[in-house]
Amino acid sequence: MKEKQESSGFIPREYDVFTGMDVDKKSIAITFINHEGERRSLKIPYNTEQLIRYINKHYSGQRVAFAYEAGPTGFSLYDEITEKGYFCLVASPSSIPTAPGNRVKTNRLDSKKIAENLRGGQLKGIHIPDQSYRDLRQLTQMRDTYVKQLVATKLRIKSLLLYAGIPFPETSSNSQWTSSVIKELQDLKCSGGTRIKLDQLILSLKFFTQNIVDLTKAIRKFCDSDDEIKQNIEYIKSIPGIGYITASQLLARIGDWRKLERADQLGSFLGLVPREKSTGDDINKGSITKTGNGRLRSKLIQCAWSNIRRDSELKDFYDRMYVRHYGKFASKKAIVAVARKLTMRVYAVLTQQRKYEISYRKDSVSLLH
Repeated sequence: MKEKQESSGFIPREYDVFTGMDVDKKSIAITFINHEGERRSLKIPYNTEQLIRYINKHYSGQRVAFAYEAGPTGFSLYDEITEKGYFCLVASPSSIPTAPGNRVKTNRLDSKKIAENLRGGQLKGIHIPDQSYRDLRQLTQMRDTYVKQLVATKLRIKSLLLYAGIPFPETSSNSQWTSSVIKELQDLKCSGGTRIKLDQLILSLKFFTQNIVDLTKAIRKFCDSDDEIKQNIEYIKSIPGIGYITASQLLARIGDWRKLERADQLGSFLGLVPREKSTGDDINKGSITKTGNGRLRSKLIQCAWSNIRRDSELKDFYDRMYVRHYGKFASKKAIVAVARKLTMRVYAVLTQQRKYEISYRKDSVSLLH
């Protein structure tokens, strides 16, 4: 029997055979297990047609569920399996239970572990984005890569000048890398080796800068070509402090807004919720979990700083959090709390499919009809 359903609705008793897969670029290690504990393992080339033929031959008429761990192979295997009408769960690596002290790791054992946890209903599947959101994610990730390399190149230039005893051109803090500054760097008098290295770094600086400009344009063009993505970016941008780049990256990571289930889901997804280890009446909370995309989390915190200058309600919230955590890290803790509030507003504008609007009634801000 073949069927397809969302991972959130997976019920183990509705299936007969559970298939755990450990996938690499050339092969798939597979373990089949049923409710009676009967197990069969094999290894096949990375070929979905061969996998389906094996299922049809050995498990014909049985309800088969598949699972594998999210990784560098992406979602093509998921696409091919679900296109055949089977259920497939892509599990977050952090959600796969591991026995303490287990120091033996092989592809076969990993596939066995996935199959057993799938049968036990212990795996938590990730949301699989549609192709348009996958493409947007690729573009935003590449832009972030170039930004990271650009920042590293700037630091290398400053380190080189410091090592050579050459002062960096005098500039204001917000105009350190203008075209005039770069021209000064090109005209600096220095030794042969330093000159060659500095010229190469300046070429890299220009290369990464141009790539960022080109990718930013490509992201805008791509988003404008998809009505749903374009509209949802406008909804997110309507929240004070969030600009186009952060909005597009948020949407790329969230994917289909229809799969959002709770208002606190985004905060957890971005690692903005505190760690907690509580027992009985003792509640112990620590620093934030920092799960998910770190660069996106940093962008959202930067947006929070911008937001409190424009949104009186969140500014009041920031002040309350600051007083509550008064001390060395009060501002950091308060702004992270504001960033977590922003994720709830992102959830609201997406699930309600409307813009965020400022209500001028006594400095309050709210979503209006």
